[in-house]
Amino acid sequence: MILDVPSRRAATVAAVVFVAVAAVHLVAQLVGADGVADVSQWFLMPLLGATLVAVTTSPRSRLVRIVLVALAFSWLGDTAPDAFDGDAAFLVMIGFFLLAQLAYIAAFLPYRHRSLLRRPGVAGYVLAVALLVAACAPGAGALLVPALVYGLCLGAMAVLSTGLGAVAGVGGALFLLSDAMIALGAFADWFTPPTEGFWVMLTYIAGQSLLVYGVAAADRAAATPRAVSSVAR
Repeated sequence: MILDVPSRRAATVAAVVFVAVAAVHLVAQLVGADGVADVSQWFLMPLLGATLVAVTTSPRSRLVRIVLVALAFSWLGDTAPDAFDGDAAFLVMIGFFLLAQLAYIAAFLPYRHRSLLRRPGVAGYVLAVALLVAACAPGAGALLVPALVYGLCLGAMAVLSTGLGAVAGVGGALFLLSDAMIALGAFADWFTPPTEGFWVMLTYIAGQSLLVYGVAAADRAAATPRAVSSVAR
C-alpha cells in the first residue's frame, strides 16, 4: 500500500490535529478545565478515524472498515452520556463502548491464530479481568451484570488485539487499563488516585491510537502481497 503525496499530506494533517487536540484535552484534565476537556473529547475519535482513513487506501479492507465502526461507537460512548445523569449516563457509556468492543472483536477475530488466545499469556488477561470484577462487585449493585458483560468483552478485545502485533497488543492492554480505572472509580470507594480523569484519558487515547497504528500496519502488510500480485499480472 503506497500513499500518493496528497494522501500523505492528509494523513499528516489529520495526525497532527489529533495530537494537538489530545494534548489540549489532557492538559485540561490536569488543570480541571472541565468545559475544555468535555468539548475537546468530542473531537478525539473523529480525528483518529480521519487519520486511519487517510493512511489507508480505497477500497478499504474489512479490518479497516470495522475498526472505523468501533471508533464511531467509541465516539458515541464519549459524547452521548453528556445528555444523561447518574446511572443512566454510565449505562449509556457502557452500552456504546460495549458495541465498540464487539466491533473490535469482529475486526480482530480473523487474526486470532496469531494472538495470545491459545497461549499461556492469555492467563494474565483472564486474571486481570477476574480481579477487576472482584474489586468492583461489592459496589456495583444492579450494574454488576452489565459491567461483567462489558469486562468480558473488553478482555476478549485486548487478547485478540495481540494478533495484529505488539503495538496493537499494547494498545488493547492500555484500553483495558483505562476502562478498569473507570470501573474502579465508579464501584470501588478505595480507588481515589490523584488526577484520575487525566490517567483514564491518557491510557484511553494512547490505547486507541496504538490500536489504529497496529490496524494500519496490518492493513499495509496485507495490501503489499495483493499489490505485488497485481503488478505481476
